[in-house]
Amino acid sequence: MSEDDAAGRLVRPFALTGGRTRPSRADFTLITSVTAVDPPPDGSDRSQPEHQRIVRLCARPVVVAELAAQLDLPVSVVVILLCDLLEAGRITVQAPRLVSRAPDLDLLQKVRDGLGRL
Repeated sequence: MSEDDAAGRLVRPFALTGGRTRPSRADFTLITSVTAVDPPPDGSDRSQPEHQRIVRLCARPVVVAELAAQLDLPVSVVVILLCDLLEAGRITVQAPRLVSRAPDLDLLQKVRDGLGRL
């Protein structure tokens, strides 16, 4: 990679977010599921190419970490772009389900019994 390529790669995410470094909302985690709204709301065709690409990738539910990997962009940049899309009504967000922190004692006993039979 040449020095110019490296410099361009560093500037690009900053340019994509319009210089913003923090998301406008706290709705997103790495495992937040995102889905495109179909049909898109009126007047939503003014987005930049990266927004349009995200909407295409979200035709089916996809998590934030996978979007960042597919876009080859830092998660922080993807989250800022997702905030734009959420505020424009272009995507919906499904927060991860909370998992009970209490251990399932019945399951643990079955595992213990199964291990004891080995």
